[in-house]
This record gives sequence, C-alpha cells and structure tokens, in this order.
Amino acid sequence: LFEIMLDKYLIYSCGYWLRAQTLEDAQLDKLELICRKLQLKPGMRVLDIGCGFGGLARYAAERYGVSVVGISVSTQQIELGKRLCAGLPVEFRLTDYRDLRETFDRVVSVGMFEHVGRRYYNDFFAACDRCLKPAGIFLLHTVGYQNEETINPWYDKYVMPGVEFPTVANIFDCVGANLVLQDFHAWEGSHYDRTLMAWFDRFHAGWGKLKDKYSEPFYRMWKLY
Repeated sequence: LFEIMLDKYLIYSCGYWLRAQTLEDAQLDKLELICRKLQLKPGMRVLDIGCGFGGLARYAAERYGVSVVGISVSTQQIELGKRLCAGLPVEFRLTDYRDLRETFDRVVSVGMFEHVGRRYYNDFFAACDRCLKPAGIFLLHTVGYQNEETINPWYDKYVMPGVEFPTVANIFDCVGANLVLQDFHAWEGSHYDRTLMAWFDRFHAGWGKLKDKYSEPFYRMWKLY
C-alpha cells in the first residue's frame, strides 16, 4: 500500500509544495529543507525519532554524509527501512524514545509528534533535550493547530486512532527551559491538501495491485480519508 501510494523515499507526511509540481519533488524539497535547517555536516551523528521507513535517514546519509540512528515502535517499518538503507551508515532500533540515554549532534522528528499524546509532551521534549549535545539542533515537524480543535471522530476511529494534533501553545508550554526556539515555520494547509490528493491519485491508480489484499470497504474508507 505505502510503496504504491508514497514517493520513492516513502515519506508519509506532508510534502513541501512551495515550488514543486509533483509529489516526488515536494518530498525531496521537504527533506532538503529539513537537512538545511539542521545544518548537517559530514560526520555528524543524527537521531531520527519515529523514523518511519527511513526515508529522511537515507536522504541525509546519502546527501550530507551523516550517520543516523532511526527509532520506531513498528517492526514492519524497521524491517523495510533496513532493506532500503542497506550499505548506508543508518542504524534502526525498535525502541521507545523515553529509553534513550545517549547523545547526538542533531535530533529530528517528522510526522510522529501527533501520535505522542499531550500527556506525554513533557517526556518527549525531555528525551530530545537529554539526547542533544550542547549547541546541537533539534527539529520538530508536525501537523498542528493555531488554536484548540477537536479531532474528527471518523478520522480517529478509522485512520489514525488516538491521534492528537498539538497547538502552538502546547509545544511552547512543554519544551522545557533548555530547548531555545530559533525558527518557527508554519505552512498553510494547502501543502497537506496537495499531498493527500497526490497520495490518492497513486492509490487509485494502483488499486488493481491492492484489491486482492484489501476490501472494497477499505477502498471507500481510504478514498474518503
């Protein structure tokens, strides 16, 4: 499903459509923007919290000469990530961010914070602070709201159960005293709208390869999503 629906780096988060006209370019532009904001240099060691299928780790290792430790609580993500990053200085671990006790030059988390849950925000930022070397950079990429909004109950039930989108205030209130905000970059919702429609176009075009594994109700549900 994801290999058919997503770009070649299997990025399952919002693309950056400032100049891009295709999903591939939008995700490449997002990966490049993240790496530039992190100010990556060859030899740096990077922690990717909620690494997904390892797309960011692969891009950063290939283009910027860094080594990456990607952590996830999904066995399937790690298994595929290892295959896609074979031969690169990328290590995958099946572990929880709260269990990490080592330091890195850079820490990054993309599209995972929505699934942390507000009651754990302090724990999340404390782990990021603990794992970041002095004068290091932490980058958080998340879907969020300016003000409080309720989660659509259909979305909560069928697509991403338990998801909680943070507000700007939620983040500011929980980052702690040691993490200093230097760059707040808000994208308007049209970026995610274009990403979702690009995902659906690929999903719809590839349905013939998927319908033996997924039901017609799943197709209708994913289309509505």
